[in-house]
Amino acid sequence: MGQFAVIGLGRFGSATSLELMRLGHSVLGVDADNRVIDQHADQLTRAAIADVTDRNALTELGLQEYDVVLVAIGEDLQSSLVCTVHLKSLGVKELWVKASSRAHHLILTKLGVNRVIHPEEEMGIRIAQVLSYPMVNDYIALGNGDFVVEIEASEQLAGRTLGDALTTEPRGLIQALLVKRKGTATPRPPEQFVLQAKDTLILFGPLQQLKRAAPKLS
Repeated sequence: MGQFAVIGLGRFGSATSLELMRLGHSVLGVDADNRVIDQHADQLTRAAIADVTDRNALTELGLQEYDVVLVAIGEDLQSSLVCTVHLKSLGVKELWVKASSRAHHLILTKLGVNRVIHPEEEMGIRIAQVLSYPMVNDYIALGNGDFVVEIEASEQLAGRTLGDALTTEPRGLIQALLVKRKGTATPRPPEQFVLQAKDTLILFGPLQQLKRAAPKLS
């Protein structure tokens, strides 16, 4: 179980906090608005009212003891930056911060935060990808152009082998990590594995190769 602190319980911060709780982690939620804290006090491990631009207030929360501190402050650029500076000075090792603009992102990068988050932009890109490739149920970007994607096999794939369905030039550019079928899972299935309609394929490979393969699999 991880120990997380989320500063700023707006829509993004509260959604992140509640999902972390659902996943079994311990979450400290921090906000300057007592009404927000009252709303989430019973849903989080701990909830605290604090002026996050006050270094002493942050010190009392013991944030340097948490695995990750997420600054999820919305449009208040000054509060976000002042809070970030204080957290860095307190020795928080893993600091993630939501950015509201490119300028905000640039300053956060210069401050040395571990990760800058653009939730609206990242979600927009994700939606665009799903709209462009509706056969892809979900995906994860691994960096360097490599992706893991989830695709549901269509009727036309029934009876074909995995190796035949995933033909690339040169061979082996796309790898099948897992095939899920009616509650069962086959990890690293061989090329001779025979597909059925509605099998869920978890594939790994370069983005361009996956784009070419996705329409043939759906």
